[in-house]
Amino acid sequence: MTDMERQQFHSIQMADRDWINGKLWESQNASCEYSFANNFIYAGLYDVQQVCELSGCGVIRYREKSKSGQNGQFCYSFPFGSGDKRAALEQMKELCRQDGYGLSLYPVLEQDRKSLIQWFPGEFEIDAHRADFDYIYRAEKLASLRGKKLHGKRNHIARFMDGGDWRYEPMSADNIEGCRKMADEWSAMRADKWNESMEQELSVLGEALKHFFELGFVGGVLYRADKIVAFTIGERLNEDTLVVHFEKAYPDMQGAYPMINRQFVLHEGTDCIYVNREEDTGDLGLRKAKLSYYPDILLKKYRARESRVVFANETDTAAIAELWRVCFGDSPEYIEMYLSNRFETENMLVIHEDGRPVSMLSLLPVLVTVNGEKKAARYVYAVATLPEYRKRGYAARLIKYAFDKYEEPLILQPADDELRQYYGRLGFQEAFSQSPCWVYNLCAQTLTGDDDYKLQSVSAKEYKEMRDLYFEKEGYVEWDESAIGYAMLENSFCGGETVGIFSREGRVEAVVMYRVCKSRDSAGSLHVIEAALDDAGLWKILPELMRRTDTVTAYAKNEGGMMLRTRETAAWECREGYLNLTLG
Repeated sequence: MTDMERQQFHSIQMADRDWINGKLWESQNASCEYSFANNFIYAGLYDVQQVCELSGCGVIRYREKSKSGQNGQFCYSFPFGSGDKRAALEQMKELCRQDGYGLSLYPVLEQDRKSLIQWFPGEFEIDAHRADFDYIYRAEKLASLRGKKLHGKRNHIARFMDGGDWRYEPMSADNIEGCRKMADEWSAMRADKWNESMEQELSVLGEALKHFFELGFVGGVLYRADKIVAFTIGERLNEDTLVVHFEKAYPDMQGAYPMINRQFVLHEGTDCIYVNREEDTGDLGLRKAKLSYYPDILLKKYRARESRVVFANETDTAAIAELWRVCFGDSPEYIEMYLSNRFETENMLVIHEDGRPVSMLSLLPVLVTVNGEKKAARYVYAVATLPEYRKRGYAARLIKYAFDKYEEPLILQPADDELRQYYGRLGFQEAFSQSPCWVYNLCAQTLTGDDDYKLQSVSAKEYKEMRDLYFEKEGYVEWDESAIGYAMLENSFCGGETVGIFSREGRVEAVVMYRVCKSRDSAGSLHVIEAALDDAGLWKILPELMRRTDTVTAYAKNEGGMMLRTRETAAWECREGYLNLTLG
């Protein structure tokens, strides 16, 4: 293939093998997608699977499927090889502009993510999906299966070896047809579970077997009583990694899967450090199987696309802190506490202007009970735009982007009526009623002196368990343990405390979060942020809480909330949910 031919996008063909493999070897990427053979055998699943050399780099692209199943825009690999990757990306961006859309990239590895941030700040939305992560194991571990954690694998292999009527062979011209027939039998055995994904995999496997020797694959075949019962196909991915593309075994034969796994590594991976067993594609059964070997690395692979709205990243924190200070007036210490504990590179959306983030919102994951079922949702927090960039619709744009991206309920707590009206215009509706507000005066009460309980510190895990138990109902917003831990930390920072009410037997039976509000002309009051117990129980312990805090009155927090209902929750009419703990 001539240089001119390589420098035009064209359908992948066997003639591209040597130059693409040369570029891949220069990059030494560990992701399973960076394989000529893998892309070649999958080409039939896409209407267009093309390759090109740009600025001395290899690039692969394919047509993405739209939600309707139609061909969409091209998605490009990150440039690979020793050429000028930045220049190649500029060329790719221009090609996409000519077609009327922004550049999309997959897979993007960690070093590539950092390069995108450095070269094109504020231009790419970059996030990762757990289903895409590659499972990478040390080859020695898969070969030896040493340790208590892998004891079960050794037992299954021992049962397979009972009787001694087994053998392993490298895949060759003599047994490859037998592997094809075994794959057909394997698919027939799974007819009741058959789906489009399995059909596609079998089609790609057929391509791998057809071009096995041309593509430089290596394989292993496992026999029992002279019958093929399992086989595997892989290749050398880079200098230290063997990748496994296919593994098939009869599901009703105990130990066949762990046996072929181990034998393949023993015969083909002894000079490798790692074995990449690819992703789980979100299949929970496959995920469980891959996790059962305890991966040494879960290789995070990102997706990136040109966008006006992007995720904030670790290089933005100083600008975000200043944006937060200007808009909310919090202290540097408070801002640092939040950013250190709750900020992640995929939970804050921002819009850049003049080389810095000028508008932001955080999206914190929660669960909300909808029609008796727990649904994933996002709590919208810290929405802000620098004063000089307001009146441009940035906050509304961030909200809409989040709504379209996640297609999940968005929950927020407006700070005042003006903001409540603003969010109402964006589609938010009242969803959580306000809790009653009450005031307790210590002087008007008689202390009981009961000592059948004690108050002491409580862990985030204990707090979450009691909170979920007490408040669970339709519309309940459930925070995870890390969020509960942060709420407790924030409360402590603000002079508060979170305590558990323990029985004489040492069981935690309720939890209370509170803080003290003091002023120059007042002895101070106790502010009950949240109490996972009934009014009678709270009334019983309030005197002791007030003695601990040297306060003479107490009052409860009065919180309401709003919710944007997505397509999935359009019929939901909840008005009595429970939010609270809004981090503010």
